[in-house]
Amino acid sequence: MAGHSKWANIKHRKGRQDAARGKLFGKLAKAIEVAARDGGGVIEFNPALATAVEKAKAASMPNDNIERAIKRGTGEVEGATYEEIWYEGYAPGGVALYVQILTDNRNRAASDVRSTFTRNNGNLGEPGSVGYLFSQKGLILAKGTEDDIMLPALDAGAEDIRDGGEGLVEIITDPSDLQSIRKAVEAAGVDVESADVTQLPATTVPVEEGDARKVLRLIDALDDLDDVQSVFSNYEIDDVVMEKVLSEA
Repeated sequence: MAGHSKWANIKHRKGRQDAARGKLFGKLAKAIEVAARDGGGVIEFNPALATAVEKAKAASMPNDNIERAIKRGTGEVEGATYEEIWYEGYAPGGVALYVQILTDNRNRAASDVRSTFTRNNGNLGEPGSVGYLFSQKGLILAKGTEDDIMLPALDAGAEDIRDGGEGLVEIITDPSDLQSIRKAVEAAGVDVESADVTQLPATTVPVEEGDARKVLRLIDALDDLDDVQSVFSNYEIDDVVMEKVLSEA
């Protein structure tokens, strides 16, 4: 997510996630399983797993669910084998969409994603068509001013600090440094709202009100698919337009 409405966009997604908690837990469990499978089940030695577990706890996912997901990932408990696939395409207004899939059925996922793009005025692209626009980064949203947060964040190894709007500061990190930087800024008295590994766009596309509705509708439809883990985009929507669109949703 990008642009002037970063925090409005995040609030929009949180509201939808809270309304579909069961589906959210399923997606969080998949992320935990894959992280445990790829890097082991010890949180202290697996930054990806630590991030996935933190995200699950922030969503109030029960500890038993988290522990079972880790065990499925490490093979201690039988479970499905999930494959990560990325789909790339465009929403109305030329907005790039980079869609992360975790699935145990590649054909089902492909069919669902393709039909969702088609039904919602989007265009599914070829591999490589938009992926180059995004870079994997750690993103911490912290409460406070840039002046208060800059020194402890940079001392801990942050790559960049920038205004996130509504009293929040964005701390950009290397993905592997996300958890250590989070702990360092919290130790300095900084209140952290969220910390996640994301895909940040190199450039953004301004979107007018008419296309904004269509863009958010397509992203929501993709998010509703069970196999879709995350949808990253490079839209930039003015705060006033975003609030108007969200109020009509």
